[in-house]
Amino acid sequence: MTQSMALPVPAAYSLDSYIQTVNRYPLLSLEEEQRYAKAWRDHEDLDAARQLVVSHLRVVVSVARHYLGYGLPHADLIQEGNVGLMKAVKRFDPERGVRLVSFAVHWIRAEIHEYVLRNWRLVRVATTKAQRKLFFNLRSLKQSLNALTMKEADAVARELNVSRKDVLEMETRLTGHDISLDPMVDDDEDGYSPLADLASPDENPAQKLEREQTERLRHRGVAA
Repeated sequence: MTQSMALPVPAAYSLDSYIQTVNRYPLLSLEEEQRYAKAWRDHEDLDAARQLVVSHLRVVVSVARHYLGYGLPHADLIQEGNVGLMKAVKRFDPERGVRLVSFAVHWIRAEIHEYVLRNWRLVRVATTKAQRKLFFNLRSLKQSLNALTMKEADAVARELNVSRKDVLEMETRLTGHDISLDPMVDDDEDGYSPLADLASPDENPAQKLEREQTERLRHRGVAA
């Protein structure tokens, strides 16, 4: 799929031109999304798959913006996120009752996470699941820019199910690096902020979606 579709590539544009280009692609209505998704799933219609991808490229730009604090090129972050988006489109099932954006955003973030982990110099120490959780979540869980108190470190440790020692060690490693993971909202007509619903980097997106649907059914009394 990735080799046969003609898509805008960040490296072929200035970054501003690329962002302007992807923002010109119209958002899809639910009916259009369903039609294109079924055409791709049932007939491997590449034009339908392309429509699904290009209408969500702006979401990738929004997600990638949150990783600029790692010092990696924005265009590279976007390109990695686009790979995640295409993986999501390939796996998207229109019969599951969710919009593509809700499914795709997990794959986009997972792909960018892997890129950051491969390339950021401090991430080489984040080799376990606990360290990866701390690396991507510690700054957003801190109450201030000051060093953690023991009480705050214990609260973070409970939240992420790690030890206080791990929390304090990761904070030391990250000291002096401005890593902003605060939510930002793109100025589009839906006012959608994708990062509000992102999964943990340790989760498989398809498994998370399945679990969320099971929980919804359980609450409705449909499932046991």
